[in-house]
Amino acid sequence: MEKVLVTGTTGYIGLHCVAQLLEAGYHVRGSMRSKEREPEVRNALAKVVNAENRFETCELDLMSDAGWDDAADGCDYVLHIASPLTEKAPDHEDDIIIPARDGLLRAVKSAVKNRVKRFVMTSSFSAVGYGHVKDVFDESHWTDPSQKIGAYNKSKAIAEKAMWNYLSTLNEEDKIEAAAINPTLVVGPSLSDDMGSSNMFIQRMLDGSYSVVPQVHLGYVTVKDTARAHIAAMTHPDANGKRFILAERNMWLTEMNEMLIKNGFTKAPTRKVPNFIIKLMGIFNKEAAVIAGFVGKTKYTNSENAKNILNFNFESVEGAVVDTAKQMEDLGLIVK
Repeated sequence: MEKVLVTGTTGYIGLHCVAQLLEAGYHVRGSMRSKEREPEVRNALAKVVNAENRFETCELDLMSDAGWDDAADGCDYVLHIASPLTEKAPDHEDDIIIPARDGLLRAVKSAVKNRVKRFVMTSSFSAVGYGHVKDVFDESHWTDPSQKIGAYNKSKAIAEKAMWNYLSTLNEEDKIEAAAINPTLVVGPSLSDDMGSSNMFIQRMLDGSYSVVPQVHLGYVTVKDTARAHIAAMTHPDANGKRFILAERNMWLTEMNEMLIKNGFTKAPTRKVPNFIIKLMGIFNKEAAVIAGFVGKTKYTNSENAKNILNFNFESVEGAVVDTAKQMEDLGLIVK
């Protein structure tokens, strides 16, 4: 039975990856920063899959060398999903960039040392589509971290580049196969009460945080498809060395809100805030500053590698958006 190390098991995407791997018959070793969260993870998994003694856990920290080599020992594959996240802009961008980059390097170096078959990292469209004057993006494009694009977007570009650069320095006999998953905004119900940072867009549209809508254009993909793409990239013979942008569709936040309103979540705002107001607010407000450079700009991608290499058929995001709102209502995070 093949074994997969999944880092960031407690997270939104990580938990879905573990569930799908177990469903597919793999043995999974899942990492978390503290094993105190192991009961939470096991309880969440038990609702959707029978692990049958095929799930074990370990402790790993992105900022510590301890345990990484042992965690990858005996594993056939590594899915590196763990990454620092924050709901608000950090006091200093290195608070996100350094853990993202250094944690990634710890993970890939342990994978190389243990000769895994393939290493798959969770990158992001944030590593592709920012710092450019473009409308349409593909896997050949890279975010420019020298621009004012926000710490999170910078961290994803810098971390992914660090992986590819490190692998390029290895001797031929030391190289391992690798792939990067670059999802756009990931939506859909969580397997736990941790709703994921990308779902916060939905929460903020419904909890009164916004009375008007910033004119932000994003790609959307479901969390189930995101997990499915990780596993496909892990095993597909033609996925080695590739990046995979994931987007079922691209739309404005107002279009997402119209989906919510159509399904009974009538508190979602539809009135657009003028772009110059967001840009002005960005001078004084860190959260507004993160999106100030993106308002009013379209960002399209057609996910060619996922469709042509992985033969990927995306599920519609509309059901995932609505089901996420329903879960938030059940958790008391919003009131319909």
